[in-house]
Amino acid sequence: MATRPREDQIAKLMTAGPEGPIVMVNLLKYRDAAAYRADKPEAKETLTGREAYLRYGVEVSKILAKIGARIVWQGHQSLVMIGEGDGWDDVVCVRYPSRQAFLGMASSAEYNAIHYHRDAGLADTVLLCCEAGSAA
Repeated sequence: MATRPREDQIAKLMTAGPEGPIVMVNLLKYRDAAAYRADKPEAKETLTGREAYLRYGVEVSKILAKIGARIVWQGHQSLVMIGEGDGWDDVVCVRYPSRQAFLGMASSAEYNAIHYHRDAGLADTVLLCCEAGSAA
């Protein structure tokens, strides 16, 4: 399971992504227990994956505000109506002013300093890049 994009995915977003505002749709499946690396102080705590991800959420919200991005919708995914699988725990939709704003954030030292909470909390994830549409 990956919590960060591959180099080819970043390159594609840089060269072929939508112009103007975007919405990143985060499909989230949490670990039962957070999986912090042993060198992190949180490794000594008993946290669920959701609790670890919420720590990420608190910190990333501050970064989003600085770059003009915001959460436009979030909620619990209740069931799968079409398709197979267990579905996701939560869905979070974040509007960015541009794909460049997203890429700048994702490569910043400030963001990378908090990303370990996301890594510790997620068992699986998908990140979809969409034109902002009515969220613009």
